[in-house]
Amino acid sequence: MNNDKSDGSVRAVDRALDILAAFSPADFELTAAELLKRVDLSRPTLYRLLHTLEQKNFLVSSGDPQRFRLGPAIAKLAHVWTSTLDVASLAMPTIKRIWGETGETVALFLSDGTARVCAAELPSTQPLSFKRGVGYRESLSLGASGRAILAFSAMTEAEEKSWAKAAGKDAASYAMELKQTRKRGYAMSRDELIEGAVAVAVPLYAPDRTVMGSLGVFGPSVRLDQQRMEGIASLLQQAAQEVSRALGGGSA
Repeated sequence: MNNDKSDGSVRAVDRALDILAAFSPADFELTAAELLKRVDLSRPTLYRLLHTLEQKNFLVSSGDPQRFRLGPAIAKLAHVWTSTLDVASLAMPTIKRIWGETGETVALFLSDGTARVCAAELPSTQPLSFKRGVGYRESLSLGASGRAILAFSAMTEAEEKSWAKAAGKDAASYAMELKQTRKRGYAMSRDELIEGAVAVAVPLYAPDRTVMGSLGVFGPSVRLDQQRMEGIASLLQQAAQEVSRALGGGSA
């Protein structure tokens, strides 16, 4: 008897979670009829669960027909999760894998205002290599790891010109560089911050689908020709999707 009640409770929780998971940035408001198409529930069961979720502030509703959306209890849980999230630790298994496959320095940068900060780095063990170190700070306008953040962030034409000025570059050529970065899905640099150094980087996305940072590989030009950089870029794109998903985000 107790087991039956326990099983029923677990099923109710499972169904309630299915309801919450039906919402997305594109479908942030749903009617009961729309929810019935997304979850495998009878109408009476759906309404009972909606009532309970609304009582506990996991859902709120308004309008006629009644439309449901995620409530303040979800926001509270999201705040707890994001405030305790250690991005560097979460990304480290992926960073180690990229480091092992490329043999080059791999680093994670997080956006901080107009700059990016190195949050994690595994330096190459090869005699000729480049590294900056955890805590290294640089303008977003410079380098592949900076442009990987800028290119995929929303900005006005005036802001784009301001970034070009910060980089000491012509506005038109800088805009074209950002456009090309968006088109191919990754940023590249050669001899930009350090003579003889090349880098390739991809954006990382936060749960709200904004760019929160970048993941990059850095090494000497004698080892990283164009073909190898393109191969590493493909590897980084897959890795960034893994990290972004783990953070609750995804690719744009």
